[in-house]
Amino acid sequence: MTQTITVEPKNLAVVADNQRNAESKIREFSAEDKSTTLELLKAYRLSPSAKVRNQLVKLNIGLVKKEVSYWINQASEAYEDLLQVGSIGLMGAIERFEVNRGYAFSSFAVRYIRGEIQHYLRDKSSTLRVPRRCLELHQQAIKVAQQLRSELKREPSPQELANALGVSLVEWQEVKLAYQNRCPLSLDAPVRSDEDCSACLAEMVPDPRLQGLQDDHIRLQQALTHLESRTREIVEFVFLEDLTQREVAKMLGVSAVTISRQVKKGLTILKCVMAAEAC
Repeated sequence: MTQTITVEPKNLAVVADNQRNAESKIREFSAEDKSTTLELLKAYRLSPSAKVRNQLVKLNIGLVKKEVSYWINQASEAYEDLLQVGSIGLMGAIERFEVNRGYAFSSFAVRYIRGEIQHYLRDKSSTLRVPRRCLELHQQAIKVAQQLRSELKREPSPQELANALGVSLVEWQEVKLAYQNRCPLSLDAPVRSDEDCSACLAEMVPDPRLQGLQDDHIRLQQALTHLESRTREIVEFVFLEDLTQREVAKMLGVSAVTISRQVKKGLTILKCVMAAEAC
């Protein structure tokens, strides 16, 4: 007779989040901190050094923690990993910030911190979105399977595992299938496992569109050089960095109307340049 084990579902993300919040509360960023940051940035521009950069990172680490606290609830990554990735974005902002532009460093830095975390999660996550319940059940099943192996002294059957999870066998099979197929097959995957065969899937299934996309990317990069530096910066913020026009306006200290006009101007010039090159 099969023994049924009831396992209480736990929201691991919430538990972990509570622990992290208890360990690292975000300190309020005062006017004195802003002033100190500005002075350090000026000093770093005159004479870049690891010491000053580390001071800036330590002073502004709250910006990273604030972003991490948002993304940790939407990802299964460790808090420390996201904190490290966000810190890389902060250092990138320190290197690129121009003091004479007149906009706040915090608004500028958040864009780089958020972008670094998003790129990291995008690279780590699967291309196909799997329902949260499937992911939670799969994570829960790992622990349940270990417990069953210890008690049964053998590998549990799918039905036993489904019973322990409190779901039907059909649902458990669907969960396994969804998890196994969450990532597409890499085009670099070898067609055969033979050592003599080095052919990969991409060579067997050529995509004529790929070269066209690469050509379009090169043409776009060349066309961007025809824009004024300010217009190009705004266009890149909106279309390449995926910022809203309102966010760009706030970051640059101008009105949303100004950003809208610059975007329209930039797009018009790009269309003309690319159309002329195509003729």
